[in-house]
Amino acid sequence: MTREGSPFKGTATIALKEAADHMTSARMHLIMLLVLLTAAGAVYGAIGRITATTAEDPFLFLKLLTVARDPLPSFAAFLGFLLPLVAITLGFDAINGEYARRTMSRLLAQPIYRDAVLFGKFLGGLLVIAIALLTLWLLMTGLGILFLGLPPSSGDLVRGIAYLAVTLAYAGVWLALAIAFSTVIRSPATSALAALSVWLVLTVFWGMIAPLIASTIAPLDPLDPMTVITQFETQQAIARLSPQSLYGEVTALLLDPSARSVGPLFFDQMQGAVVGAPLPTVQSLLVVWPQISGLVAAMILLFTLAYVAFQRQEVRA
Repeated sequence: MTREGSPFKGTATIALKEAADHMTSARMHLIMLLVLLTAAGAVYGAIGRITATTAEDPFLFLKLLTVARDPLPSFAAFLGFLLPLVAITLGFDAINGEYARRTMSRLLAQPIYRDAVLFGKFLGGLLVIAIALLTLWLLMTGLGILFLGLPPSSGDLVRGIAYLAVTLAYAGVWLALAIAFSTVIRSPATSALAALSVWLVLTVFWGMIAPLIASTIAPLDPLDPMTVITQFETQQAIARLSPQSLYGEVTALLLDPSARSVGPLFFDQMQGAVVGAPLPTVQSLLVVWPQISGLVAAMILLFTLAYVAFQRQEVRA
């Protein structure tokens, strides 16, 4: 049988309804309050350090995102750690929650396809995250103007917008992961636990696991100094299996115009470069384009897995 009409008819309606439900839910309010307080604390601490040390920096507003003041980490580090929790909170019961409430059969009884249901739920969660990121960005900019007394430069704005876009893709990876678990696991509590377990391994423990795997695949040879470089490249490749590693490399390049490489900097990379000169934004994007592509590819792959699993499920009244 051939399907009639567009398979995405009703996607916008479901996305807006899903976003409205998230925006009014108590769990979303609590976790966003946590993110807002920690981000505001990180920015306030960065402002205190900037005014004391780097007041003449041409990319002053970017320092708000990267400068840390003990005991708080930087704003970018906070987002890298807490944003996956926000995404998992939005997506862990996207599909199995409908089964638990016995509303999936009534939802699919409407003149819409399953494509629209899954796309709508994903886009609704992504819309909420985008609104939250924009709010944090405006808060950070307002605090910077208020306490530093300077508006952001055009270079700051371009790099900041690129950073927000990459951060949204990073959040999309974890949202797609949570929706995938929500699709294949019928219990919302179990799917939440599975998503949090993957987040814990890839965020907290992966930095310790990657060197062990690299030393096994590419062991050091005392007689061959090139094995050191080989093991480092192997470790870096294994570490990049974690979305947080890719996001950290992109953040380091976009928010630090003086950075020129995500790995070791060799002499041939510095030929013709002016010492201390910032790298153009386009060049920084070109350096980290493989990492950005990896985040987008991971998001598409996880969403595709959820899509295939959802299409094959049997829905009973």
